[in-house]
Amino acid sequence: MPIWKHKESRFCLGLFQRMVRMHPLPSIVDFNQLLSAIASIKQCSIVYTLIKEIESRGIAPDVCTLNVLINCLCRLNRVDIGFSVLGRILKLGYLPNQITLTTLVNGLCLQGKIVEAGKLVNKMENKACKPDAVTYGTIINALCKRGETSAAVRLLRKMEEANFELDVVLCSTVIDSLCKDNLFTYNSLIQGLCNSGRWKEAKEIFDAMIHKGIEPGVFTYNSLIDGYCKSKRIDEAMSLYQEMSKNGIILDIVTHNVLIGGLCRVERLQAALELLYKMPEFGQQPDVQTYAILLDGLCKNQRLTQALAVFQEMEDKRLDLDIVIYNILIDGLCKEGLTNEACELLEQMDSNSCSPNDVTYNTIIKGLLQHNETSKAMKYLQLMVDKGFSVDAATATIFFDLSTDQSNKTVQEYFRKFA
Repeated sequence: MPIWKHKESRFCLGLFQRMVRMHPLPSIVDFNQLLSAIASIKQCSIVYTLIKEIESRGIAPDVCTLNVLINCLCRLNRVDIGFSVLGRILKLGYLPNQITLTTLVNGLCLQGKIVEAGKLVNKMENKACKPDAVTYGTIINALCKRGETSAAVRLLRKMEEANFELDVVLCSTVIDSLCKDNLFTYNSLIQGLCNSGRWKEAKEIFDAMIHKGIEPGVFTYNSLIDGYCKSKRIDEAMSLYQEMSKNGIILDIVTHNVLIGGLCRVERLQAALELLYKMPEFGQQPDVQTYAILLDGLCKNQRLTQALAVFQEMEDKRLDLDIVIYNILIDGLCKEGLTNEACELLEQMDSNSCSPNDVTYNTIIKGLLQHNETSKAMKYLQLMVDKGFSVDAATATIFFDLSTDQSNKTVQEYFRKFA
């Protein structure tokens, strides 16, 4: 034992002896603080002995005391007794907390029993005591030490889906374990981090894989570009786009769609249009999704004239105009007060083999109501109801407000008819 630990343990034991001679005896909370301090210097066998003495003096341990005991037993490689203590916690009427179960998970991992640790986590997920980031981190660390990085990445993705914060230490643990893994593993981790807005950590992994001689592919670049675009870091995204071209990586439709969306998000609409027209240089033709992303960006930024020109271009190219395209443009027209043009476009849809859906009707009804064209809105409401569609929450709110307005006879008459 190092000298400093020997001195600390002697001090703690002396303090314990003074505490047990006090009248009245200190509370279990006071003893718990001392036991935790002794456990922190890894004098686990001493903790076990002291808890026995505390009990012999008639002081009942609480869940905190038993958590410290479980921790010490796990460190002494006696997880089996640790589970017996868990049984005792339940028998005493206490509810095990995250510390209790995470400690047992760690004990199982220390023994290499990762499957059993996983089963315990699954039981936790189905109980009131949910695993936390520390619980998952414990298993991820154990998986990485055993070289089971793919499983660690899957668990990391699960954490991301459950909205856990993925801290730098946890990500670094997986990164360090990736040295023997392949491009698929890196791609999975980079995509997961980007989906949760952790583009900084994703870039670190991206740089690490290159440093280790693993060449990123188009999927890797697209994931990172998407992460940058979602965080409105368009300059970094464009830099990666240029890097792809320089490194001879084929820029696919996904690359361009993501970048066009990113440019629209930061209101660089001219650059988005230029990128659209540049796509054929890389052997790519804009598809309906490309146009939908661009139209949405133009409409949201009040560039309706340009949006209509792009829509006309789609018609000239005889592209299949889907419901998304029509809904975006109808919404844009309504927001600009061009409700007649929006209604005309809706009427064209059936002739173009694209029937309006509930989104289409709700969009145009809201637009008409917001511009005080109540009679026309009622006509489309009736048509929507006849087709089996329902109003959405936003449309219903507008109707409710109008129905309480005594001056709006049209809406009141409509609702009286269906009351």
